[in-house]
Amino acid sequence: MGASRAQKLSGIQKQVLSLYRGFLRTARSKTPENRVHIESLVSAEFRRNAQSIDRKNFLHIEYLLRRGKKQLDQLKTVDSVRLSSSNVEISDTQKQ
Repeated sequence: MGASRAQKLSGIQKQVLSLYRGFLRTARSKTPENRVHIESLVSAEFRRNAQSIDRKNFLHIEYLLRRGKKQLDQLKTVDSVRLSSSNVEISDTQKQ
């Protein structure tokens, strides 16, 4: 595929991809066990939303982006590996 054939991404698509990459980058700073857990949760959540949400429902997508940014900020804190949408909480302080 050449660059001329590639479809241009909209602004909201770029924001979603940036958020996804942000989660993956932040997961790298966690312990290996927590990293795998975070990556699988994030991947599953993004895939679920991609399949279940209408691409033209901008209000809902923007809401999810805001919620995701808050979760990412929470995850970036040193001792946190909890995502507010998950019921599992793992703390980096457990590794001592």
